[in-house]
Amino acid sequence: MQTHSTDLKYVEYTFELTPKDPWNDVLMAQLGEVGFESFMETDQGCKAYILQSKDHKNLLDQVELMHNGWCDVAFAKADVPATNWNAEWEKNFDPITVDDRCQVRAPFHQAKEVEYDIVIEPKMSFGTGHHQTTHMMIQHLLKEDLSGLEVLDMGSGTGVLAILARMRGATRVDAIDIDTWCYENALENVERNKVDQIEVILGGAEQLEGRSYDMIIANINRNILLQDIPTYANSLKSGGLILFSGFYTEDLQQIMDCCRAHGMEYVMHLTKDNWVAPKAMKG
Repeated sequence: MQTHSTDLKYVEYTFELTPKDPWNDVLMAQLGEVGFESFMETDQGCKAYILQSKDHKNLLDQVELMHNGWCDVAFAKADVPATNWNAEWEKNFDPITVDDRCQVRAPFHQAKEVEYDIVIEPKMSFGTGHHQTTHMMIQHLLKEDLSGLEVLDMGSGTGVLAILARMRGATRVDAIDIDTWCYENALENVERNKVDQIEVILGGAEQLEGRSYDMIIANINRNILLQDIPTYANSLKSGGLILFSGFYTEDLQQIMDCCRAHGMEYVMHLTKDNWVAPKAMKG
């Protein structure tokens, strides 16, 4: 559970999926794309929370999994009483360790001996390392030599990937997100981890004009990636790498075709469940 303040009114949706796996993760990702801010997994599916001001009767029409026949989805909704969201979040967030080298934990978790110890308080932002896409991007960064590189973390969420890139030796990192909550949360997490040379920027791909990078990290959904890949290509230096995630294995070919059309060639990819994280290089 991610946190939000008690002075805002929320609606709780309870979803039950048959079968639950692997579609529950897909559903939560798609709900996030239409405005849901936080999630709690249940035995049958998940609970999802959205501001009352963003809830409307046609909201779920925009969620592909609700009507594509891949699984049966039932739901119920109710207004949420005043809740101590910080306490709820603390009960439902466990630390994770990626490849025995990088731990992502909350401030109240015990540190342990790892190469990279990252402290994240996600609030409403995406990116604790629990989701498959963030997990794979951490794996990518642990394998790459970032020494001396200028790096972009596009759709930076909590800032966890930008923080790791700086810890891995990047000389400068720009962390860009279009969401105000993510922007503010990334600023806090950068300060919390005592890393410098990270500029947190509020905005979208328009912020890339005049900027260039040795590596771009883009953990965003498929449609935004397809729209912005030309802009990423313009900002990536020759020989530079781009690491993608935020989409499913069946979308890999379409993403790579778009990259190839803009001078970037497929190198390899990671998979976790039905999610994929490819790497490409600009010629």
